Amino acid sequence: MEGESRADVIRRELGDESPLFSALGDRFAVRLFGFSSRTDRVGSMGELAHDGTRTDVGQALTRAWEELSGVPLSGLVLVTDGADNADGAIEETLLPLQAAGVPVFTVGLGREAYSQDIQISRVDTPRSVLRGAALVVDVVVAQTGYRGERVNLVVEDEGRIVADETVTLPADGEPTTVRVRFTAADAGPRLFTFRIAPQPDEMVTQNNEQNVLIVVEDTAEKVLYFEGEPRWEVKFLRRAVADDENLQLAVLQRTAENKFMRMGVESAEDLVGGFPRTRAELFEYRALILGGIEANHFTPDQLRMIADFVGERGGGLLMLGSRRSFAEGGYAGTPVADVLPVVIPEQPDDESRFFVETAVRPTRPGQTHPATQIAETEQASAARWLELPPITLVNAVRDVKPGATTLLTSADESLVVLAFQRYGAGKALAFPIQDSWMWQMHVDIDVEDQTHETLWRRLLRWMVDGVPDQVVADVPAERVELDEPLTLGAEVDDANYEEINTSQVSAWITDPDDELFEVPMDWTADRDGEYRASLTPRKEGLYEVRVEATQDGELLGTDTTWVRVAPSDAEYYDSTRRTAFLERIADETGGRFYTADTIDGLADDIQTVGGGVTVIEERDLWDMPAVLLAFLLLVVGEWGYRRARGLA
Repeated sequence: MEGESRADVIRRELGDESPLFSALGDRFAVRLFGFSSRTDRVGSMGELAHDGTRTDVGQALTRAWEELSGVPLSGLVLVTDGADNADGAIEETLLPLQAAGVPVFTVGLGREAYSQDIQISRVDTPRSVLRGAALVVDVVVAQTGYRGERVNLVVEDEGRIVADETVTLPADGEPTTVRVRFTAADAGPRLFTFRIAPQPDEMVTQNNEQNVLIVVEDTAEKVLYFEGEPRWEVKFLRRAVADDENLQLAVLQRTAENKFMRMGVESAEDLVGGFPRTRAELFEYRALILGGIEANHFTPDQLRMIADFVGERGGGLLMLGSRRSFAEGGYAGTPVADVLPVVIPEQPDDESRFFVETAVRPTRPGQTHPATQIAETEQASAARWLELPPITLVNAVRDVKPGATTLLTSADESLVVLAFQRYGAGKALAFPIQDSWMWQMHVDIDVEDQTHETLWRRLLRWMVDGVPDQVVADVPAERVELDEPLTLGAEVDDANYEEINTSQVSAWITDPDDELFEVPMDWTADRDGEYRASLTPRKEGLYEVRVEATQDGELLGTDTTWVRVAPSDAEYYDSTRRTAFLERIADETGGRFYTADTIDGLADDIQTVGGGVTVIEERDLWDMPAVLLAFLLLVVGEWGYRRARGLA
């Protein structure tokens, strides 16, 4: 403020030679603590380095209170901007101080608002994606003093620019969400940087960027497409994803009663008996597409198994339109109907003769959803949907369930064309189109047009996104600080995706120097299939965490995640003074709040307001002769008085 930093204010007002510090020293024994993410005793204000990377007010108060609880304590003085960026709640910290009657006197530093500043407040990205995935990322930008100005939001993949979006800054103090698109082209752990260049006279420039670690996986995700009749959809769907190395589409097509044709299977034994009859066989896949196959083709156990594939295994389910699906296929009242996002009536319309030709229009959510982005930008995608030729529907799907989201509708918005919902651990989609291949083969579609391929690749990639394996490794944050305890987690299931509490689980850690070591993990006993371990990193850099689980010597599965060990940059975000927070601490403990302008009265206020302390000291009378003599004189005098009055 006015050219003076917060460190300067501390040195001026509370330095060893300052009048306030001298006044405090005359009245009290003063103990000093410096705090950031940890709290330590300091001998003088000159020892403060002001190089902390995080503010944890709660642990600072707790640490000081615990160390001083054995001495007469008149109060605690907390000097900070109040920009607490720790995880704990302050309520738990204040309770013991309130019970002990220890007031906290808070001194607020810094400005309550900056006059000129731009901040990237939040970046919402997935922790992992498939290689080649088209990411749609929301970036929250806030600003003060640059209203209406246009700046560029740049996204870099470890130095290489992958996106550049122009942003018109909103009104002062109002955040705006910027949607940027880019492709995760390179496999492995990638550090993406979201940056806005510093502007003229900007007060804090370190909050103009954020770094996010995204693991780009180069795996082939298995998708099963079960089709009950020969149809063009099979051919063109296979063609759409043929060049996508991260999608492995296995097709099971019924050609006659109990006769099937298999395409794209991994081995000669896959699907040899038709649709999977066990959970372990079905649960090998990440997603399931049901084409023109009626419900009574499946046994009751298979129908239940399909529902569990979504709810328990966490897979993706998609039902296509045909005369043998939805109500026309007899799915009403089945477990599959419970999973689907649309309402399936008991009886189909017009005795299964429903037929509509319609253009397709994206809803407002469909204009921004990654599964329905068929062009490079939202505007281009919305325009492209208007240009596509009409398709046909033979299923009268009109209503979605509460909580479901409609992405595509018919031109008159009376029919659902694409909808989805979260169900249990997975997701389910309804796509009642019987001829999406028309978007590839219609006379109005150019031979080189990739709209059909783009739609199916992005739709299937979104279906398999986030589908778990039998073993899932987990770390609570993608970045921790040096010497900060890191909790490692894992969830372990068997082939039927039922939790296992008796497996042997280890985390194999590769540190930044490529040194490999093992950390055993134990079952938590709080939740089935959940294992935990703790690690304290001693080196900065990127750590690979590979979790391996075995049962009776047999490997159940492995999973790999990554964590970055680096100093936190939390101090630069929302770093204005939190007056309300500091006033609350003072009010709830019986203290007072001050600023740099009102701090002069602090010493007198502690003497007046601070909780008093009574000390009881016991001594033997013969150690105090004067008191002993006075006591004897009183006893002898009392006896003499009683004797003179005839009372003794």
